[in-house]
Amino acid sequence: MELKLLRAFIVLSEELHFGRAAQRLSIVQPALSMQIKALEEEVGARLFDRDRHSVALSETGRIFLPEARATLHQSSRALDIARASGRGEVGRLRVAFVSSVLPGILPTLIRSLHQRFPRIELELKDMPSLEQVRLLREGHLDFGLVRLPIAAPDLQTRIILRESFVVAMPSDHVLAKQQVLLPSQLVSIPCYLLARRFAPDMHDELIAALAGFDTKLNIAAELGEYTTMLALVSAGLGFGVVPAEAARALPPNVIARPLELGPHQTALGLAWTDLDTLIKRTLHSLMQELYP
Repeated sequence: MELKLLRAFIVLSEELHFGRAAQRLSIVQPALSMQIKALEEEVGARLFDRDRHSVALSETGRIFLPEARATLHQSSRALDIARASGRGEVGRLRVAFVSSVLPGILPTLIRSLHQRFPRIELELKDMPSLEQVRLLREGHLDFGLVRLPIAAPDLQTRIILRESFVVAMPSDHVLAKQQVLLPSQLVSIPCYLLARRFAPDMHDELIAALAGFDTKLNIAAELGEYTTMLALVSAGLGFGVVPAEAARALPPNVIARPLELGPHQTALGLAWTDLDTLIKRTLHSLMQELYP
């Protein structure tokens, strides 16, 4: 059944006048009559009761009309989805992330993607950088939001944010009055760090930067989650040394102060194996726009 026949039937059912319907369809009236006749022959029943003075839907026509509209709508939707897919705007992407992107970067990405490309679905997974590297290599992830640097020359990466380290501390601590903290001010205070096994390169660079200030922290524990670390800080058990992005969502009774480490910074980045599909290129381009 040709879609143009359904379209002619629907327009005539709305106008109930061959002249007006033909005008809407941009065809001549005899052509419309031929299309309706062809459709009725294919259906095997009259769709209109007509005489020289009036046109009305037959009983069969009234039953057929909603189905015809649904078919035409579905065909239009199928064409629209196919065209969107050809532009890389339909499908599912598997994206993992480190927890410190939760306060800012991840919501920005989700909101922008939903506004621009509502047919792209994100399958999101919270996991450490090294686990992301493994799953990217195995083809189980499309992108990772990771802590940089990472020792993975087979992956492609792009820095999306450079950030300094801050010290999270109880808001009633005496050092809370300081606007900036020096590494030497932390030596006698139990401090929490992200465990090396979750981001070894970042961990080693931080320790090296502290050593450049002749400072060795009193490390109370190395933890797997910044949320756990900040909970311990909120309980008054020590300070947490965290990247600035991770300190955007602090628990009650905790404040953050910049840690003076000279030019040393850490970075968050986007990691992937290849951009072999249109939908991957769409997300990659969007991240370039959001974080040029």
